[in-house]
Amino acid sequence: MNITNTIEATGLSLLFLLLVFLPMEKVFPAKAGQKLFRPSWTLDLCFFLGQYVLWNSLVILALSYLNFWLSGIIPSGFRESVSSQSWWLQVIEVVLLSDLLVYWAHRLQHKVGFLWRFHKVHHSAEHLDFLAAHREHPLDSIYTVGIINLPALVLGFPMEAVAGLIAFRGSWAIYIHSNVRLPIGPLRMLIGAPELHHWHHDLDRNAGNYANISPLMDIIFGTYICPDHEPEHFGIKEDFPKNYVGQLLVPLLPSKDSKNK
Repeated sequence: MNITNTIEATGLSLLFLLLVFLPMEKVFPAKAGQKLFRPSWTLDLCFFLGQYVLWNSLVILALSYLNFWLSGIIPSGFRESVSSQSWWLQVIEVVLLSDLLVYWAHRLQHKVGFLWRFHKVHHSAEHLDFLAAHREHPLDSIYTVGIINLPALVLGFPMEAVAGLIAFRGSWAIYIHSNVRLPIGPLRMLIGAPELHHWHHDLDRNAGNYANISPLMDIIFGTYICPDHEPEHFGIKEDFPKNYVGQLLVPLLPSKDSKNK
């Protein structure tokens, strides 16, 4: 894809997000009165543009190399036995395995200082909406996308199917970061919801809610929380740059590992 097509696709993606999520955030706001052009929206726009124009290609390249490496060590008979199963069973296996892996990988991002150095870029957002979902260090993206798609790659899913999973989970991530609170009642025990992930973004680094599509892993491992109100503040307790270049470079610089706060 040449640069013109990339820019065009990026513009269309932003337009699509505005048309889908902006009305939702106005009709079902989690924090009423939050404006589209709220503080730091330009920083999150930079992350959006960087992700679509630059870093997505790097993430896909890393995933392709991982798939190539796994193809050399996973027995073909194992993948053939998986592909012989019903498609719906394969989907269930992939979703459950990836949710289990990403749950523990996500907990490690909050517990291990080296991983937190990159992951706190995402948590530095002090206002959540569909645009803030894109605030993510590219190395953090490679880590997350690699872990979350590892089961699909091990089971032998074609890269086209993996790309579909990436698109679905990416859309889901945007939804759970959006400034939306939908009254789904007890269903939020089975299906992830913005209010669950909003509490994950509480100032308390160890607040909980590490799961992805379903909160079942949080329920099983005792990290599920969902008060009936929004957190008072989002963000991190650490000093951190508030500009795009600084947030990309600071995690790469030699420093002592961050301690839990």
